[in-house]
Amino acid sequence: MAMPDLAAAPSLAAAVRWAAAGPLLLSSLAVMGSPGPATISLTAAGSAYGLRRSAHYLVGVTAGTTIVLLAVASGVTVTLLAVPGLRAVLIVASAAYILWLAYRIATAPPLPAQQAAAQAPSFTGGLFLGVANPKAWVAIAAVFASSRLASTAVTDATAKVALLTAMIVLIMISWLTVGATLAPLLRHPVRSRVINAALAAGLIGATALAIIH
Repeated sequence: MAMPDLAAAPSLAAAVRWAAAGPLLLSSLAVMGSPGPATISLTAAGSAYGLRRSAHYLVGVTAGTTIVLLAVASGVTVTLLAVPGLRAVLIVASAAYILWLAYRIATAPPLPAQQAAAQAPSFTGGLFLGVANPKAWVAIAAVFASSRLASTAVTDATAKVALLTAMIVLIMISWLTVGATLAPLLRHPVRSRVINAALAAGLIGATALAIIH
């Protein structure tokens, strides 16, 4: 029996139109990387709890956002959003969690006063927000449809998932790092209250904009 000519089968890398990858990445940076519930919450968590204690939350948000990406890539998004009331449920659930998180951040004590056992945002909370974040569904769907990287649907989707997953990781780490750089300012009680309150307000504002649009 003749063996298949594996050399003749084009590799994924060879089948991808890499010239189209640049615009896709720039689009993802502008749309997915802009302020929103997930990104602002990471900045707020990093500033209020520090980089190390926010790591689990970072992993959760990243994993949740990647789940949304996979749903978009597989076409599940259209089916899910066609379910009556599901979009409203996602919005209400994410808004409720955001309000709770904003309260926790606004009332977080200055870093030196925080006890080791003080509860920082969890992996589960981050995963929930990543999946329920209304901006993520809209932004990722828009970026995913903005360009075509290959002639076949499977190759195109695979390449986009790989590139956009890397962008999700980069974007989320960047926003958390920005927040963590504010941490030294939070050792003064007055500055801590002002910055945490401002970040909490920004988190609520970003969520409101995501829901309205």
